[in-house]
Amino acid sequence: MTPSQASPTEPGGAPRFGVNYTPTRGWFHHWLDFDLDAVRADLDSVAALGLDHIRVFPLWPVFQPNRTLVRPRAVGQLVQLVDAAAERGLDVAVDGLQGHLSSFDFRPSWTLTWHRRNMFTDPDVLDGQAAYLRTLAAALADRPGFIGMTLGNEINQFSGDPHPDPDRITPGEAEAWLRRMLDACERGAPGRLHLHAEYDAAWYRDDHPFTPAHAARLGAATAVHSWVFNGTAQRYGAEAPATGLHAAYMIELSKAWAEDPGRPVWLQEVGAPAPHIAADRAADFTRTTVAAALDCPDLWGITWWCSHDVDRSLADFPELEYSLGLLTNDREAKPAGRALARIVEDVRERGHRARPRTTALVLDLPDHAPKRSVCAPGGAFFEAFTRLAADGARPTTVLAGRASDPAHLAARGITETVTVDDVGRA
Repeated sequence: MTPSQASPTEPGGAPRFGVNYTPTRGWFHHWLDFDLDAVRADLDSVAALGLDHIRVFPLWPVFQPNRTLVRPRAVGQLVQLVDAAAERGLDVAVDGLQGHLSSFDFRPSWTLTWHRRNMFTDPDVLDGQAAYLRTLAAALADRPGFIGMTLGNEINQFSGDPHPDPDRITPGEAEAWLRRMLDACERGAPGRLHLHAEYDAAWYRDDHPFTPAHAARLGAATAVHSWVFNGTAQRYGAEAPATGLHAAYMIELSKAWAEDPGRPVWLQEVGAPAPHIAADRAADFTRTTVAAALDCPDLWGITWWCSHDVDRSLADFPELEYSLGLLTNDREAKPAGRALARIVEDVRERGHRARPRTTALVLDLPDHAPKRSVCAPGGAFFEAFTRLAADGARPTTVLAGRASDPAHLAARGITETVTVDDVGRA
């Protein structure tokens, strides 16, 4: 069965391996002067690593410069990119509302300055966003290699601190926005893998309006974005077990809030950022991180950030953004790219299915968890999880309200529960 023929949520299926596509020519500004030949060359170098999918990023103000105008030519170019990927055996997931990428914000002028409106609650903005997402999804609905829509890249960063000019909302307003936008994607392309993706404030930041319950219950899968520059590498060190475990920890943390015991989790962004991970350690970090993630049941796939290094002729990126690629800007595989390619080859040859994790660390937080910094690196729950792992356990997580529910535990294969205090006394 080819990747495009496989059900994206098939239980027990081998995890998918892909990359977040960063064009070599012009970065995401390539939509302004789209060059299909350059895109094809980029995708050839991605396919050469043995990967099976890419995630792509239309720039929202380029595609929808006016609230009632979604540019047909831009949509057509997106379809061309998806078709070019399919020719190379690559399925495609598409993000819609870009949104935020690599420290830059991309919002259309009809939401800013003289037209400043809350992007999560203003009725006219909501109508425009829904129409845009529905249009993109509908344009791709008949493409067999189209995986589905993600609402936007880490769009929760617009909703609160530390953004310099946030559109503040409540958790209820965040949920209403998510439900409406996911519905728009489903209307455009029924049955695809439509989801939303937040950066880790949803899991770690107290009082953030996008919550773990939103992430783990809305949409067709849970998306996890794992970045060790969030304090993990700084606190524990680049080579510490906690750093290599961070992505797997986030995957298992998400399961505490999931209502479906077998809900797929997509490690949608993970990378080896310098200087937190030195260039000569990137391959080792890749191997360690991927091995830990593959030990998590219900993993839909791993999508590395990113495909190609950002061209250094482009200015004002944070330094780490220039070197995150699996390939150079000249499309040559780097050590991390070669390491991931070997992992992919091995998994495909040997097959893979992670065993259930039988030990669950009990998380005593409510469903929508206003105070969740206990889960962040340095927090008591994070410390207990990593200690269990260091002692040889393969821990998962469970909310305290479900820790005494035999049916829930059995559905997840959990045979033992432990508390943070238990780990502290051990």
